[in-house]
Amino acid sequence: MSSRRYARGWGALSLAVGAVLVSTAAQSPDRDSEGESWAAGSRDATAVVAVDGCAGGGGLCSDPRHSVVLAGDRVLTGRPFTLGPRATGSVELALRTPGVLADVTVTDRRGRRIAGTQSADHTRWTSAAPLPAGARYAARLVVDGTGTGGARRARLDFRTAPMPAGERLTVTFGPEGGGTYGVGRPITAELSRPVPEDDPEARRAVERALDVRSEPHVDGAWHWVDSVTLHYRPRTYWPAHATIRVHSGLDGAHIGGGLYGGPSRPLTFTTGARIEAVTDVSAHRMTVFRDGEPLRTLPVTTGKPGYRTRGGIKVVLGKEPLVRMRGDTIGITRGSTDFYDLKVRWATRVTWSGEYLHAAPWSLDAQGSEDVSHGCTGMSTEDAAWLFHTVREGDLVRVVNGYGKPMTPFDNGFGDWNLSWSEWLRGSALATDATGPASRPLAGALDPAL
Repeated sequence: MSSRRYARGWGALSLAVGAVLVSTAAQSPDRDSEGESWAAGSRDATAVVAVDGCAGGGGLCSDPRHSVVLAGDRVLTGRPFTLGPRATGSVELALRTPGVLADVTVTDRRGRRIAGTQSADHTRWTSAAPLPAGARYAARLVVDGTGTGGARRARLDFRTAPMPAGERLTVTFGPEGGGTYGVGRPITAELSRPVPEDDPEARRAVERALDVRSEPHVDGAWHWVDSVTLHYRPRTYWPAHATIRVHSGLDGAHIGGGLYGGPSRPLTFTTGARIEAVTDVSAHRMTVFRDGEPLRTLPVTTGKPGYRTRGGIKVVLGKEPLVRMRGDTIGITRGSTDFYDLKVRWATRVTWSGEYLHAAPWSLDAQGSEDVSHGCTGMSTEDAAWLFHTVREGDLVRVVNGYGKPMTPFDNGFGDWNLSWSEWLRGSALATDATGPASRPLAGALDPAL
């Protein structure tokens, strides 16, 4: 059936983007926007479905309206159409004739249902998020209680306007390449363009589009590290032996202004057993746990005065079987009594600035009794080799009862777990309180029940 203008005297079921349409058509009731006569068919109509595109900021649009008449018991399909370029907000269907929207189902071209909510009186349906640009959708409607003794059904096929030319916002997720990691490895998201802190709506649009799902399920939240970097973590660590899937729904999404999202590669990774190495500085001992059970306790030495080992929770960043360590990399000048230049074996890195857990055969006499290192945690070659082959990237290293400064959250490795949950949520554009994020990130606007 041809697309039709809204007729004076008739109500309408309006599909609006960003605002509720309340106007009636200014054209003759006997002609649609393409000049075709429809007066005869409208005599038996029970409702008219009109589709408009409105700007995300609200207000009526100048884009032509598209209509389909619901009559009799047939399922009527309107001619496919494209929403105007100003249609950048959430999609809304509003019933203007007597009755209710008994059922509304909007799906994308792959048949996935678009999430949305009904109003309390069941006369309005609104999508949970703006629909991506340049995508196809089908709306299947059932209108009941029209006074004619039966439900009326219709299908509308439509496409959102193509994205304007220009650079797209994409995202690169980490850990790169997937694989298996420790339960402390946060997810990282690096944006191709900055999203400034003073644009909270754009930040919310980005967060909603970055979907994280784990099996078994845990609740988590994104935290803006800076304008191009986000980290995601649960309230506590990931479950052991979990599968985590990360997907971007940015492609085609309107971020703000003239900026739209582009395609990004998804990420899937798994976690292994929960491995945690706990160093008690005052006792000069490290105990390594697997899933809460102690595996081994090692005598160690940590940072001496002036070079104290950082306290708090760290995450294994990588492992190097042999690494050269020099004092000038941490500000110790050559010729100083503290200067060193050593080839070190079985080195497990926990900070980007050069803190390792490693073999230190030159300090065997001090291990288990005093602190003599320049900030690293030293142990015997045998113990370091065992630890090296026991831990993996993302495993936890916790330093307690020490004297050093606390591990910082983001600028020297993954110190994310040193923030309380309430502190973490303050870095989310969606969070509202200390109990959890205001809304779970959506994969675009897909219905999470499907």
